[in-house]
Amino acid sequence: MFLNNCWYAAGWDYELIDGRMLSRTILEKKILFYRGDSGKVIALEDRCCHRGAPLSIGRREGDDVRCMYHGLLFDPSGKCIQIPGQEKIPPTLTVRSFPAHGKYGLFWVWMGDPAKADPDNIIDLPYMDNPMWKGIPDYLHYDANYLLIIDNLSDFAHLAFVHTNTLGGSEEYAFVTKPVSVERLDDGFRVERWHMNGDAPPFHRKVIPNKNDKVDRRNIGHMRIPGVFSLESMFAPAGNGAEKGNLEGAREYRNCQFITPETRKTTHFFHIYLNNFEGDDHNISRSLRDSLMEGFMEDKHIIEYQQEMLDADPDFELKQIAADVPLSHFRQTLSKMIEDERNGQTSPSVQATPRIHDPVPGGARKPSREAVF
Repeated sequence: MFLNNCWYAAGWDYELIDGRMLSRTILEKKILFYRGDSGKVIALEDRCCHRGAPLSIGRREGDDVRCMYHGLLFDPSGKCIQIPGQEKIPPTLTVRSFPAHGKYGLFWVWMGDPAKADPDNIIDLPYMDNPMWKGIPDYLHYDANYLLIIDNLSDFAHLAFVHTNTLGGSEEYAFVTKPVSVERLDDGFRVERWHMNGDAPPFHRKVIPNKNDKVDRRNIGHMRIPGVFSLESMFAPAGNGAEKGNLEGAREYRNCQFITPETRKTTHFFHIYLNNFEGDDHNISRSLRDSLMEGFMEDKHIIEYQQEMLDADPDFELKQIAADVPLSHFRQTLSKMIEDERNGQTSPSVQATPRIHDPVPGGARKPSREAVF
């Protein structure tokens, strides 16, 4: 069902300010997150081992947390270190702790074997730490399986129809066939797609001076296991030679999205849309955040209905088209990793190198219909 030995985005740093105790379900496990006085992010099972009361309604004491039902105090490792009125503490009085780490304004959690939790394996997105790139972090909750959201983000073809008036620009974008390339990676895929001499999408026109000029548009999308999507977008004046490296007058964006399963049918979705040209005009970030949220709500509407349809007919088989090559490869790769994990085998590490380069649609392999629900 889920891959455990990997880092999942669990929340934005602002969710833990002012001593907040955040209860969040990850992979169907309820976890308490908080930041101790040391500044360390701590993740504990959100259930006292004594009588099952939620620790999230307890009290933080330094880096420790006290259950406010009977007063048991637990340290960051989950060990009970104090029982009011009782000197001897049985070693069985523990709650499960989870490795947690802060990076890129997010806090991350490792749901599997703690011995394998290396923070260096958190995905590398250096522009999220670069002050030149600015944006506003946000969150959505989906009533849908996380793989349906990953499918959606892996599919550039839907931009033209679902997002005609927001992120796509026009239905013409759906008929672009070249140059498009797909790299199948050991931990996901990379897709590059150009659209030459086209209309800029509405979200871009809102934040540039020459709103009606034609543009050459490039999107480079990376989707990595367990569900981290990054999109590098560039809009350059049409005919200026952007495809040959001339980026004079170009505008660039970095779209970062983190998909974390809550349950089999619900998902946490963290996102931020970065730009490198706003300077001190923070209204550009606000405009981009609002445009992106408008587009995401268009996706959310369809994806949640899609989940309802699949629930109503579990025997329905999803069919494939050439544009599904990336998402099919992702599902196959994730399914293999989950199977290997269950069998005690080691899967490839994060940030692997490309395995196969396919043009689409001509050189695309026939996608598998295998799902990982």
